[in-house]
Amino acid sequence: MRRESEKEDNMQPIAVGADEAGAPLKEHLAKYLQEHGYEVTDYGNGTEQDYPDVASRVAEAVSNREHDRALLVCGTGLGMAITANKIPGVRAVTAHDSYSAERARKSNDAQVLAMGSRVIAPEAAEKVLDHWLESEFQGGGSTEKVEKIKEIDAEFRGERSESI
Repeated sequence: MRRESEKEDNMQPIAVGADEAGAPLKEHLAKYLQEHGYEVTDYGNGTEQDYPDVASRVAEAVSNREHDRALLVCGTGLGMAITANKIPGVRAVTAHDSYSAERARKSNDAQVLAMGSRVIAPEAAEKVLDHWLESEFQGGGSTEKVEKIKEIDAEFRGERSESI
């Protein structure tokens, strides 16, 4: 994992959020991120809110460019990703293996990673998170496809495509 000194100067903090089921894993991963030099902005454990509330707040912060990336954790990661994808401009994925997490960034430019505390062990989640954070969008043949995703997003918002 990249250390603080190795990261770009303009890298924004990583947003994290969880519902009650995901809180223990989110706490573990937030501490892990901090130990590796990342600044973490915590949007809560969902003890007073359901996962759609937490996911939408975090995804909105990504959409507004307050954060470049975010981590969401619930029981399976699925509800968080579904909710986050409702926010314009956000590409969220659920990944529990390193290859999928890496490809989510390299091929799909996903800014939000969702994981499930009932699906993955904390140590395995660290590895998945590492692969996702260390990967950047590669462009190439994927650029046109990601642009199409952005156009579909804009179309259903009633707008014309503007790169997000």
